[in-house]
Amino acid sequence: MIAWLNSDAPFPPLANALTEPNGLLAAGADLSPRRIVEAYRRGIFPWYNEGQPVLWWSPDPRMVLFPEDFKLSRSLRKRIRRGEFEVRIDTAFAQVARSCASVYRQGQYGTWITPGMLDAYSKLHEAGFVHSVESWQDDELVGGLYGVALGRVFFGESMFARVTDASKVALAGLVGHIGALGGGLIDCQQETAHLASLGAKPIPRAAFAALLERLIHSSEPPAGWRPGHLELSL
Repeated sequence: MIAWLNSDAPFPPLANALTEPNGLLAAGADLSPRRIVEAYRRGIFPWYNEGQPVLWWSPDPRMVLFPEDFKLSRSLRKRIRRGEFEVRIDTAFAQVARSCASVYRQGQYGTWITPGMLDAYSKLHEAGFVHSVESWQDDELVGGLYGVALGRVFFGESMFARVTDASKVALAGLVGHIGALGGGLIDCQQETAHLASLGAKPIPRAAFAALLERLIHSSEPPAGWRPGHLELSL
């Protein structure tokens, strides 16, 4: 049985999470900025469908990407060097979030990016915690991703692409930016073959929690995230 949270209840220990479904830890409470930031600091994230209460998760293992492990294919490297894409940070967050919510994903009916989630992460974006990394072609947004930045960790939430490789280019931009800020970690949450092909790997939840304790020392928005163009270094 999982914990039911009221507005003031703390999150239970990660060890209380269910094994089936993997990582379900608690339900209830709200999507206030304070609650969400506290969740991510502990390795917990909200994920639920329209009509459900807020569900809080911490799966084991956890899929992560260390910037130094990122794998860029030869063909994509060539596309980037030819200047086919421009990468920007935080110039179209609302468009990125809406695009992630509306993109079709095989085997998925509807979206977990509900209006409530969009509103909550928009408030976190305004507060400096949530950021978008965007791929552009001819001044048209063709792909991107968004997530939560805390300390030296970026918690990836979702990505989309309208043009082949556009989301991978945004990820390459994110990896470079994380590296420029002093390294750290990109949390990918769920294990997929696609993420594994890009260099992500699963680690035990306990190891992930230990990394968060080492890499996150503040609940304030981290420095180094400013809207603008992002140079890709290959």
